[in-house]
Amino acid sequence: MPQALAPGSTIGILGGGQLGRMTALAAANLGYRCHVLTPERDSPAAQVAAAATVADYRDEAALDRFAASCQVVTFEFENVPFEAAARLASRVPVRPRPEILRVTQDRVAEKSFVNGCGIATTQWAAVRGPGEIAAAVQRIGLPAVLKTARMGYDGKGQIGLKARSAVDGDALWTALWGNAPRDAGSREAPVAILEAYVNFACEVSVIVARGLDGRMQAFPPAENVHRDHILWTSTVPARVSPLVLAQAERAARTIAERLDLVGLIAVEMFVGHDGRVLVNELAPRPHNSGHWTMDACRTSQFEQLVRAICGLPLGSVERHSDVVMTNLIGAEVDTWRAVLAEPDAKLHVYGKAEARPGRKMGHVNRLVPRESYAKSKLGDVDPAM
Repeated sequence: MPQALAPGSTIGILGGGQLGRMTALAAANLGYRCHVLTPERDSPAAQVAAAATVADYRDEAALDRFAASCQVVTFEFENVPFEAAARLASRVPVRPRPEILRVTQDRVAEKSFVNGCGIATTQWAAVRGPGEIAAAVQRIGLPAVLKTARMGYDGKGQIGLKARSAVDGDALWTALWGNAPRDAGSREAPVAILEAYVNFACEVSVIVARGLDGRMQAFPPAENVHRDHILWTSTVPARVSPLVLAQAERAARTIAERLDLVGLIAVEMFVGHDGRVLVNELAPRPHNSGHWTMDACRTSQFEQLVRAICGLPLGSVERHSDVVMTNLIGAEVDTWRAVLAEPDAKLHVYGKAEARPGRKMGHVNRLVPRESYAKSKLGDVDPAM
């Protein structure tokens, strides 16, 4: 076992959102301090961290001071600038390694990597200008989804093309990118990706932890339902066949190993009506679909991240309860009193000042202890309650 960081060490977290907040809380339970670097004032993570630096991710002096204060650094979302993570890595261990961001920040690179692992995705084509959209549609077919290759989440940065959509490359490029450069040969021109629409039976995700010694632990797959392109519920156990569960876990483990990951990675997948599993997206960090682990597992995804990056033995992923995780989005957080009155519900509120539409404000884990599952089916639990 590689040498572990002792309790009392400081973990640096790039990003100040709720994932950083819950990581800092888990780290504190193990005796670690967390130092958050974020451009956001009064961020959810900074509210609970031992220290916070409010600075732009490209502020080199701030990055150097931050690195000097930490024994290891991680990130709570994958859209931090690669250059920032690389600068930190020249001064302090960064886990997962910054090179993984090169893969997961770009949908073209991500799809290429996954396919290179021998793992299936939907059909896709890179699009490097409005003039390439029609050819990509000819190759992929319709319906399809045109997405920005970089950035974009919760449905942002994408346009759905229906089976009989008119394909006007210039209009679609403008709708996606606005006035960005349009010349495919320009270094400043953005890149898009066209993905074939998947008529899936359900969506699942697997979160895998991998330690410094290469050992891995995979949390049980979650079955996910989205509402308005935002994750709404995650149900565990996922209501799919053992064969599908095995395919999903095998794909996630393969990806973690091929990336030489130290930390966590969430692998989101489509399950076809024929039982085929297609990888959709990767996130090398804690993930919304893993929030159920906080109350239904022996080890949460956040504690597991801390264990992995600090060189500790990975914790058990044994599940003691069945669970439906429900996101509280926007004004839904105002139901907190009613949630607290539910005997089998665990409430987590993120400390965000403003409840805007589409903003994740918290989540609820509704538990069914496994010993009583035979009498109370998880499928009878209404995730909207």
